[in-house]
Amino acid sequence: MAECVFCRIVAREIPAQVVYEDEEILGFRDINPQAPVHVLLIPKEHVASLDEAEERHAPLLGRLLLAARSVAAQLGLDDGYRVVNNCGARAGQSVFHIHFHLLGGRDFAWPPG
Repeated sequence: MAECVFCRIVAREIPAQVVYEDEEILGFRDINPQAPVHVLLIPKEHVASLDEAEERHAPLLGRLLLAARSVAAQLGLDDGYRVVNNCGARAGQSVFHIHFHLLGGRDFAWPPG
C-alpha cells in the first residue's frame, strides 16, 4: 500500500534503523521510543491489524513473536521485556499495518496505560 508508512519502510522509501530482517519480517527502532529499547516488528506483507489477520497468517504471527524473542536476546534484554500489539485506534494503533512493539531496558508497571 503506497500510503502506508510501514510499507514504505519495507520498500526502503523511508529510512529506518533496521535491527532484524528475514524474508517475511522487518524489525526497526521506533522513532518515538517509549523505553530505552523500543523496536517495531512488522510483517513485510501488509495486514492492517490483528482484526484483519486471517487463518493463513497464523504462521507469520508466530514468527513475529519469535523474531521479538530473537531481537530481545540480540539487544541484551535478559532481565525481561514487553511485547505489545495495539489493535484499533481506541487501543492506540496509529499505523494501520500490524506491528508488535518490543520494549525493554526499564521497569514496567501493570496494568499498562
